[in-house]
Amino acid sequence: MMFNNRKTITRSALALPAVLALSPAASAEPQDFIVDDEHFSMFFEIMHIGYAPVMGMFREVEGQFVYDEETMELKSGQLVFQSDSVFTNHKKRDEHVRNEDFLDSDEYPEITFTVTDFETTGENTGKVTGDLELFGQTRPVVLDVTLNKSDVYPFGHEEYTLGISASTTLKRSEWGMTYGLDGEMVGDEVKLHFGFEAIRESGMF
Repeated sequence: MMFNNRKTITRSALALPAVLALSPAASAEPQDFIVDDEHFSMFFEIMHIGYAPVMGMFREVEGQFVYDEETMELKSGQLVFQSDSVFTNHKKRDEHVRNEDFLDSDEYPEITFTVTDFETTGENTGKVTGDLELFGQTRPVVLDVTLNKSDVYPFGHEEYTLGISASTTLKRSEWGMTYGLDGEMVGDEVKLHFGFEAIRESGMF
């Protein structure tokens, strides 16, 4: 799968369906929204021997989705992370997380979330269901999503933009990632938190 900066349908839509269903109508046909990689943050936390959570992030991600704001229909959407971009602020630990005990980045260079469904739960909140492909396995994941803001950006690109937050908790063992579970050296639960801006495509980029 090839990716262009803000031009293809890959690295993000996890929050998008629910989020998008809540944004004010601004077009009469489906529009491309591209995740702004300059305004994307994602971090995870996982317990270490029961003492304290280790926190980390993925530094390379792309995403795009196609959405009709008038009919509130999400046509497609996806988030793709480069697994070897993981960062936990410790070189040796990062190398370990990239190997076959955890992400196995050589074998599985991409972690993909593809939206499959959504439901609104409030004026600016929703739940997004998607398939998460991780460690060679694909399982459904549900994210709690909040649409923080939808408006024309006040400076810079000055394009119509959505501001989104999302979170979920998953068990890595469900994807076959079981290293360190014996003796609870490494926790099974992984908490994920996302915050990003998505720009409606105008042909500028």
